Amino acid sequence: MNKPEIQTFEALIKSGYSSKSIKTELRENLIQCLESGANPFQGIIGYDETVLPDIQRAILSGHSMNLLGLRGQAKTRIARSMTNLLDEWIPVIAGSELNEDPLNPITGFSKELILEKQGATPISWIHRSERYVEKLATPDVTVADLIGDVDPIKAANLKLSYSDERVIHFGLVPRSNRCIFVINELPDLQPRIQVALFNILQEGDIQIRGFQLRLDLDIQFVFTANPEDYTNRGSIITPLKDRIQSQILTHYPKSIELSREITQQEANINADQLKRVSVHEILSELIELIASEARQSEFVDQKSGVSARLTISAFENLVSSAERRAIIQGEKNVSARMGDLLSIIPAITGKVELVYEGEQEGPKFVALRLIGQAIRTKFPQIFANPETFKRKKQASPYQPIIEWFGANDLEMLAMATDKEYALALHSIPGLDQIVKKYCQPMPENDRLLMMEFVLHGLAEYSVIGKSILDSSITFGDMMNQIFSSDDEEEEEQD
Repeated sequence: MNKPEIQTFEALIKSGYSSKSIKTELRENLIQCLESGANPFQGIIGYDETVLPDIQRAILSGHSMNLLGLRGQAKTRIARSMTNLLDEWIPVIAGSELNEDPLNPITGFSKELILEKQGATPISWIHRSERYVEKLATPDVTVADLIGDVDPIKAANLKLSYSDERVIHFGLVPRSNRCIFVINELPDLQPRIQVALFNILQEGDIQIRGFQLRLDLDIQFVFTANPEDYTNRGSIITPLKDRIQSQILTHYPKSIELSREITQQEANINADQLKRVSVHEILSELIELIASEARQSEFVDQKSGVSARLTISAFENLVSSAERRAIIQGEKNVSARMGDLLSIIPAITGKVELVYEGEQEGPKFVALRLIGQAIRTKFPQIFANPETFKRKKQASPYQPIIEWFGANDLEMLAMATDKEYALALHSIPGLDQIVKKYCQPMPENDRLLMMEFVLHGLAEYSVIGKSILDSSITFGDMMNQIFSSDDEEEEEQD
């Protein structure tokens, strides 16, 4: 309901206010959204046909729920979005620790206050944004943190005996009465702490120490968990899983387009960068393909997952790499290049968990391999697949390029100016013609990017060689590159 100018219990009764549970609030407001076509889960992409219908069914059923999925699958964001389905304002008894409904007081304090002041009992209002409580489950969480405990300092200050319930200090759960309460990473809670949630989930009440309390709490519980946690760090004990009424499985985006949409929505690109740096869609798609390749890589721990945060951080690094070059070279506007993909390596190495083989190869090697696999996947979608000409022994459209690299090397400096970059690419015979043959007419900056993409694609198909250093990428003859790499390894060993 809207926040009226009501400050007393008597005025609230006269206004026609009636109590309803938080689950009823969520249900009624969701029904209104479904009828009107409104979307309370703004910013949640890729779940319209899968996860969100399951959540809506759980809300309509009045269920507590567990969102089960790998890292970076928007579990916490979904939980936070549920506040959009709460009433904007609700009345509470002023001074109540537990957000008590004036028509349904549950503590001795509130009952005595209403008995004493009756119609003059003061009323306050809380906004739906204040009705969300979130707790990260960690091994050091105690029953006192969640449920409550006796507070000896309160007993001493108020000169109360330990038999008086006013000495109780309520934990997070009771203080979340009439709220959405979220526990993230539920398996990290110790089993004995999980046991403390049994009563509140099944009967809706709590017990603290020796007090025979029956607080009829009204809470919408939402839990999140990672399947990896069931085996690596802990588990959700079976009786607790049995009490959580709906378990909803989340997933990664099912298409590159959806993944790109999430990245564009979440990437922190400021206005200055937007004005200064342009990013061709092929680079955006390659970043998404890198994450897709990581989710299938033999070097990456698939139980841990590959978060959507990888592509978000990678895109931000890509833009910043082009911006840094523009600042140093004094250029007002720049386009991101294929070489800028090397700048996303820190975003990859920090976001993937490697299996033993990956650790042996090293994080940087795995990152470069994922970038290469993404290029290899994308290349034949635009240009002729070099493998076709190897098998059928047909004349290759890439022959002029291959022949040129038989006698020449090309060093692409990371900090090359736009002019130097263009001169280097145009120096290779046949490269511009390949782009014109397979691509639609495009601006010069985009054409240069596609020319560079051809070089990387041919290198990934082992048609030409590629050597990567900290500040440059050198393309050359395949055999020469192999021998030079062997020489470098021998020098390092010496």
